[in-house]
Amino acid sequence: MLMDESIGDYIDKVASKEPTPGGGSVAALAGSLGSALTAMVGYLTIGRKMYEELDEKIKEEMRQNFEELKKSIEKLNHIVDEDTKAFDKVMEAFKLPKETDEEKKNRFEAIQEGYKIALEVPLRCAEECFKVLKIQKVFADYGNVNAITDVGVGALLAATGLEGALLNVKINLLSIKDEEFKNKMEEKVDNLLKEGIELKEKLLKIVYERLG
Repeated sequence: MLMDESIGDYIDKVASKEPTPGGGSVAALAGSLGSALTAMVGYLTIGRKMYEELDEKIKEEMRQNFEELKKSIEKLNHIVDEDTKAFDKVMEAFKLPKETDEEKKNRFEAIQEGYKIALEVPLRCAEECFKVLKIQKVFADYGNVNAITDVGVGALLAATGLEGALLNVKINLLSIKDEEFKNKMEEKVDNLLKEGIELKEKLLKIVYERLG
């Protein structure tokens, strides 16, 4: 499991001639690190004097979002490893026989299904990173100001995870012939990217304002 290895070993594997771990795995790690940094701000805020002075609704939102961040870390950590296997079905399908017309048809359908399965993992990664960007706002607004730059770095990392994962969705879409499926996914990708970038920019604006 990649997540059980040292940071140095993981980086060495990314830098090697092997195709995995690649961009999808790294995108998930970026998202996880962004979640973790924001969770750290939660630890440095919740229970402190500045926190106790906040409105009860804000305190409750921060507590709930803090718990959600911990869930996101776990999910994204899992994707760091899962992404390396996302393309397996495609590779298996390419090895199928293609002598007869029926074999060619079955092989083509298996390859197409493999590409659809392959994009599910990065899509989940993108959706999780998008969720992180949404729940970071309360920490940007009310988190410990001494750790406000950690919210900023967390937002940048979550946005990197989002966009990086969507790149992997898009490259798989290039090989899919099902136009209805393709159009639906492309619309979803475009919306996630557009809204994700907007969230990131709003978070950074808050961070820079609190930096004075």
